[in-house]
Amino acid sequence: MPRLSHVLLLLLIAAPAQAQDLDAAALLDRLAGTWTMTGTLGGKPATHDIEAHWILNKEYVEFHEVSRDRRQDGSPSYEAMLLFSWASKTNEFMCLFLDNTVGGGLSPEGIARGKRSGNAIPVVFACRNGECPPGMSEHESMHTTFDYDRSTDTWRLTIDDITDGKTTRFADMTLTRSARP
Repeated sequence: MPRLSHVLLLLLIAAPAQAQDLDAAALLDRLAGTWTMTGTLGGKPATHDIEAHWILNKEYVEFHEVSRDRRQDGSPSYEAMLLFSWASKTNEFMCLFLDNTVGGGLSPEGIARGKRSGNAIPVVFACRNGECPPGMSEHESMHTTFDYDRSTDTWRLTIDDITDGKTTRFADMTLTRSARP
């Protein structure tokens, strides 16, 4: 019997770190940093710069996203602020999303929620109690997933618009660490 326990111990020690999921705080901690986000957004190539850091006694990760594309006046064509948190009481991620395309994000229905899934932060923006997030209809939900790859220290962001049961991929982006200030 001692030999079996030694074999099991060796197998546990040799198990790849990738197989173990990060806890929620560690996963959010991996989101903190300076990133370059590239891929497709709304069917078009896009590059955005990201600054993400803990705020308010490490209760939230503030995620500031700015498009490299510019308007005629020199301002970013797209800019967003997201706040992520982990609600241990309900065992879910929460995300407040504010951007420069549609106002009204500071409302209960503007907060997305999602149950943890491996090393991913999945949140769903959907109507609740007959109230919809800004720019969405009652037949629509927006599924946003940040999926962390520990082996490359990168994130994949996908955004799927689901309307009347039909899924349309709105975004497929990769976040890589950047040295940009």
